Amino acid sequence: MFKKLASEALGLSDIGSIVQPKDYGSVDADDYLFHEDGERIFFLIKSRKDEYCFTNFALIHVDGDSAVSSKRAIKRYEYASKPITGVALETAGTLDMDIELKFTMGGVPFSIDVRKNFIEQLKDVYKALISIGKQQHHDEACRGHALNALNATVSAYKLTASAPGESIAGQFTELLRSYNRAVLQEYTQRDFTAVFEKYIKG
Repeated sequence: MFKKLASEALGLSDIGSIVQPKDYGSVDADDYLFHEDGERIFFLIKSRKDEYCFTNFALIHVDGDSAVSSKRAIKRYEYASKPITGVALETAGTLDMDIELKFTMGGVPFSIDVRKNFIEQLKDVYKALISIGKQQHHDEACRGHALNALNATVSAYKLTASAPGESIAGQFTELLRSYNRAVLQEYTQRDFTAVFEKYIKG
């Protein structure tokens, strides 16, 4: 108990380590994955207080109050709706014990301290987060183009000028179906398995 209190006072409880894949089944975050939908862990940082679990669908943050408390809050940030920006890696100085992985996800800033001997693994997740952010930006631009195309189509093709046997409701339904397919399926990537498999080694 004294060691935990000392770590809390010195701030050491916030310095995380990289959890190896063979140990994923023993972390708290594993209980909150959608295993039924094919969700899996690709990278996990664990400190005394927190877990930062990067899956193919989301970042799951198991947020602890302190190193001496068992209270946890589970926060989930889906890649499909929470854009990743401002990814940065601050390497340690000679006397520093940690490296900082920084990024913003859906407007929420993260600054994760990790032991400096895990620098190579952090470089991998840094690349993965940058790549996910680029894809999110691309998808957002495509969704904007889809909306512009819908507006242009409506302007050019009046719904009231329906062909024989074609109802206005039918035209509207087809336009809406096409727009939703473009926005929700084609241009909103939810599963980033390929990105993690490309950059995360081991």
